[in-house]
Amino acid sequence: MAYAIRMHACGGPEVLQREEVTVGAPGPGEVRLRQRAAGLNYIDVYHRTGLYPLALPAVIGMEGAGVVEAVGPDVGDLKVGDRVAYAGVIGAYAQERLIAAERLVKLPESIDEVTAAALMLQGMTVRYLLRETYPVTSDTVLLFHAAAGGVGQIACQWAKAIGATIIGTVGSAEKGELAKANGCTHVINYRTEDYVARVREITGGRGCDVVYDGVGKDTFPSSLDCLKPKGLWVSFGNASGPVPPFEMSILSAKGSLFATRPTLMTYIARRADLVDNATELFDMVAKGAIRIAPGGTYPLSEVADAHRDLEARKTTGSIVLLP
Repeated sequence: MAYAIRMHACGGPEVLQREEVTVGAPGPGEVRLRQRAAGLNYIDVYHRTGLYPLALPAVIGMEGAGVVEAVGPDVGDLKVGDRVAYAGVIGAYAQERLIAAERLVKLPESIDEVTAAALMLQGMTVRYLLRETYPVTSDTVLLFHAAAGGVGQIACQWAKAIGATIIGTVGSAEKGELAKANGCTHVINYRTEDYVARVREITGGRGCDVVYDGVGKDTFPSSLDCLKPKGLWVSFGNASGPVPPFEMSILSAKGSLFATRPTLMTYIARRADLVDNATELFDMVAKGAIRIAPGGTYPLSEVADAHRDLEARKTTGSIVLLP
């Protein structure tokens, strides 16, 4: 019998419990997926703690990859044995699961399941951030917080391929070297340097075109001080806690700034958008512009330890869980 990691209450990592589950036959438009790998992302922490509430009991996890084991009625483009991946569909912490076929994308031969699980959610997040939320060009000067994290490493590589100037914040010298190795133009250690002052110094006082902020509480409102007039602050995560409520007038006072709170699920809600996003991501990997080196693996049964390490900022890159 297959097992899943289920939570019956919100709380610390200890609420994640291994339980045997019965996965039935797929219904119309569904497939049964044998998962080879699942990605660990900070949104999983938000679900576990209740910051993003879910109906309980719940199986969390937002991305995975594996092999199709059974196909339900009305599924036209997938067959048993196909290697597939997904992101943005909760329930990844499981050996087997049912999932809507339209949320799956076929994996090219060049990408294995572990790499896909390290790539899908974070890679597609980077794609919409850099290609849609703020269309980055070779003239763009951007600030990316947590540049050595899973999303940050991919973002640095992608932005470098575009030719942008990338300023990244990190929490240690070791992480700074990692960010540089992934294409970050300027690295700021926020533990030893005033990153607002350093951004102003690097940009000659002008500020950045866009700030990508997945940290949240600890980098607000100082991130706004890193922007040039009419610049865009993109808040896409809360690793340090949610951004507190603020007066809209702060945006005008700091230079007629723009602010947005996007989410991947909106950008891939339509099947066509999902396919476009994944296809461009796979192409970037295929041509070597993006290299994915998973930051580490944990057995799915030890996911509580993985959550502890993620929250303690002991991890770098993309963490993969192996069922």
